[in-house]
Amino acid sequence: MPAVYVVSIDPQASTVWWANRITDLPFDFSQEHETPENLAILKDTGARVHVIVNQKGGVGKTTVTLNLAAVVADVMKDSEDLLHVFIDTPGSLQDQYLLQEALKYAHDAIVVMPPEGLAFDPTARTIEQVIEPSGVPYTVVINNWDPRDGVLDLEDTVAYIDAKGWQRAKTVVRRYKVHTRASVEGKVVTQYQKNRASFEAREDFYRLALELGFGGR
Repeated sequence: MPAVYVVSIDPQASTVWWANRITDLPFDFSQEHETPENLAILKDTGARVHVIVNQKGGVGKTTVTLNLAAVVADVMKDSEDLLHVFIDTPGSLQDQYLLQEALKYAHDAIVVMPPEGLAFDPTARTIEQVIEPSGVPYTVVINNWDPRDGVLDLEDTVAYIDAKGWQRAKTVVRRYKVHTRASVEGKVVTQYQKNRASFEAREDFYRLALELGFGGR
């Protein structure tokens, strides 16, 4: 049994489309948006369950879900037990019941947030109206920051998160073309070609996994 399992409850099924294109998938996965009751099985696995969330679409939840799962699977590849489950959730208000179902079994939530003003209000709504009432601890991860754009948007986003008093990951996931091409090419971050850009793109996710403590139970 692989140490990592990925579940998608997003009706768009982007995770499944991407995962089905990967020749040597380093984890198992399933699509459960039509059968959310199956998530109840997770409480009996002994694995730690991580929900990747933001009710704003297009923030990169699927990219973070699959690549974070990939680096954790790489670190834990010698384990014979299921240790971590990552759940990709819908980026819409209409499917909030699916997110709430996933939070019932979660040990923590990872709130994916791009460094742009349009993401501020939807992120706040997700945290304040859905995650915090659930009691699940959460960390906000800034995703898809392009260093070529300068640091102003990044600094504004950091200031907003800190002013809200939200737990924030120090690791920022930078934007790389290799990430945007990965779904089409059928790869996760641990399978990128060996070059400088790919190495840096990969390191963001290894650093994030280390910071979040996803190296074991």
